[in-house]
Amino acid sequence: MRQTMNAGDWLRLGGLSLLWGGSFLFYRMLATELPPFTTVLGRVGLAAVVLLALLKLAGTPIVIPRTQWWRLAGMATLNNALPFALFAWGETRVQGGTAAILNAMTPMFAVLVGAFWARSEQLTGARVAGVLCGIAGVAVLIGPGALLGQDLLGQAACLLASLLYGFSMHYAKRITGIVPPCMALGQLTAATVLILPVALLADRPWSLPLPSLSGWMALLGIAVLCTSLAYLMFFDLLRRVGGTNLSLVTLLVPVSALILGALVLHEPIGWNALGGMALIAAGLAAIDGRVWRLVAR
Repeated sequence: MRQTMNAGDWLRLGGLSLLWGGSFLFYRMLATELPPFTTVLGRVGLAAVVLLALLKLAGTPIVIPRTQWWRLAGMATLNNALPFALFAWGETRVQGGTAAILNAMTPMFAVLVGAFWARSEQLTGARVAGVLCGIAGVAVLIGPGALLGQDLLGQAACLLASLLYGFSMHYAKRITGIVPPCMALGQLTAATVLILPVALLADRPWSLPLPSLSGWMALLGIAVLCTSLAYLMFFDLLRRVGGTNLSLVTLLVPVSALILGALVLHEPIGWNALGGMALIAAGLAAIDGRVWRLVAR
């Protein structure tokens, strides 16, 4: 595992940010096509099937101990079913770029969860500064006018999803004895089982009109590209450069989502979005510490 990244690693990191940034674009496109729970069911169900086929084609042994399925179900709840549903619903009320910026709060929530719940990380001064800077970025992003607007609930849903991602980062440490690709497959399979009855009861998908061609393309895109392929790229980069370097993708995802939303859906990029993104990026840099260590040297 390398501590520094070469040009190829940076290209892969940029590609991963485009895939995950694209998920916010696809959610926005599906908001008028399918209810949130049906969207999530399509995302995790199709992704599980595609990932299973890819692992079979690659000859990867699929070994998941029976004793770990309950923990995988917990991980699927925190990392897939609930946050995916919250983002899918949230983007019926907010723009994809806004949701992506709020998603960038995940590392900051992970810091707080690690300090106060998992008690696995020390809450240093730099991390406190980073969390406060991130909160300030969200405040700038939301703006005082949104407190009285209908978008507040959508923004709250995206923030809650990011909080769940923060918990999942520490919960994942409880799952042992499973290679990463099989862990991803187990999560997606468990998420499909969890969200299926909810979608059937809440959305009655058999009674829904069929999506348009663009809706089908968006569903395939979010399942195959943003979930199956993104998982494989994520674990490949994790093996190559480690988790600390890989965490930089969080800085790139909002940028990708804002650019894709502007290009495809013509969503405006306001000064509050740019300011909020800049503050959140500064908070992530403070939490990571590499910028400050470089300045010190």
